[in-house]
Amino acid sequence: MLRDIFNKKRKYATISKQAEREDVPQGLMVKCPSCRKIHYRKELEKNNLICLHCDYHHPMSAKERIDALMDANTFEEWDVQLTSANPLEFPDYIEKVEKDQKKTGMNEAVMTGKGKINGYESAIAVMDSRFRMGSMGSVVGEKISRAIEKAREERLPIIIFTASGGARMQEGVLSLMQMSKTSVALERFSRSGGLFISYMTHPTTGGVSASFASLGDYNFAEPKALIGFAGRRIIEQTIREKLPDDFQTAEFLFKHGQLDRVVHRSEMKKIVTTILDIHQDGGDQ
Repeated sequence: MLRDIFNKKRKYATISKQAEREDVPQGLMVKCPSCRKIHYRKELEKNNLICLHCDYHHPMSAKERIDALMDANTFEEWDVQLTSANPLEFPDYIEKVEKDQKKTGMNEAVMTGKGKINGYESAIAVMDSRFRMGSMGSVVGEKISRAIEKAREERLPIIIFTASGGARMQEGVLSLMQMSKTSVALERFSRSGGLFISYMTHPTTGGVSASFASLGDYNFAEPKALIGFAGRRIIEQTIREKLPDDFQTAEFLFKHGQLDRVVHRSEMKKIVTTILDIHQDGGDQ
């Protein structure tokens, strides 16, 4: 009888897997891909999405980037109505674009507009890697070119944050044409005395790195950002040599003269403000 009491199986309340998923809000925790530490997302956001342990710069959305740089309630978005068509009738392309529109709340992979940075009015374009990996199609090129033209007309400096996998394959040669279009717009802007700050983030590759991203009066990049045209494996196969481990990182490019400075995200607004202060006539100097 005593043996039956001690051997009696006890019943414990259990929580179903579904209930567990419902109790923990999605996106509450974030694991750092560099050091593998787990953070509360709110703590990470307070630190400008910089890892509290290893200083890894997590990707920022276009809106997060603008909010971090521009004065509150000063940003005015441009060309919200522009969206991609499907000129080559690429299968499922429009469906993928619409899916990214719903996911990001953006019409395309770049957000453009103007606002104030510590009181200095500036034009801005920010690419978002969540939208088709920030690839540059005809609308992305058009929005950036229009932003450059508006900055020229309004005599504003322009800051462009890049985050891109390169040209958008679904639009073929029309994507490649955006390289020349954006570059010509910047040439016209430069001849009028405009100031262009290029700020490259992870990753900035392909046709974007080979065009407007590298044409700044000041070329900056975030720490450890991947910046380059072709991939490492293709280059190694072409030149038949092993590349350095830090090849195509922001630090490597700075060391070899392609960047003016590697700028930590926490210093972003201060550095940009300093430059705008030097060129306080909106880029006339």
